[in-house]
Amino acid sequence: MFSEHPLAKTWALIIFIIASITDAYDGYFARKYDQVTPQGMFLDPLADKILVSSAFISFAIIGLVEYWMVALILFRDLFVTGLRMMMGHKGLKMITSNIAKAKTATQITIIGFILAYLGLKGLKIGLLMPILDFVKQYQLIYYLTFAATLFTVYTGITYLFDNRQVIRKFFS
Repeated sequence: MFSEHPLAKTWALIIFIIASITDAYDGYFARKYDQVTPQGMFLDPLADKILVSSAFISFAIIGLVEYWMVALILFRDLFVTGLRMMMGHKGLKMITSNIAKAKTATQITIIGFILAYLGLKGLKIGLLMPILDFVKQYQLIYYLTFAATLFTVYTGITYLFDNRQVIRKFFS
C-alpha cells in the first residue's frame, strides 16, 4: 500500500480480492460440510476484522479516509469482539445477525472500490481518467466510507440490542 511503484496498488487490490474470496469460501465450505469449530467461529470474524481494519488504517495513513471514521469502525469491531470473547469465557454465546455479515460485505466492497481507484490511478490509463476525476470531484471515497462508518455503528448498536439479555446475564 505504501510503495510508490506504479503497480503496487494494483497488487494490493489483487491480494485483497484473493484474501476476501478465500475467507468467504472458507466459511462457506465449513458450514456446507459441517466443519464449523469453536476456533473457527472465533478466528473467522477476527480475520475479517484484521483484513478490514488494516485496509482502513492504511487508507487513513495515506490521507484517503478520515481517522475518525477509522476510529469508529475499529472501536465497534474491537468492542464487539472483546465482549464476545469475555462472554465466551463464561459460557455465554452472542448471536450474530445477518446485518453484521452485510456490514462486513459492505466494508469489503468499499475497500475494493478504493483499492481499484488507487490501482487505476497508478496505471494512468487515459480512457479511465474521466472516471477517476469523477470519483475525486464528487468525493465518492469520503461518502462511501462515511456510509460504511454509519452502517458499522448502526450494526454495533443493533448487535448490543439483539443480545441485551445475554449481556445482562454476563454482567450480573
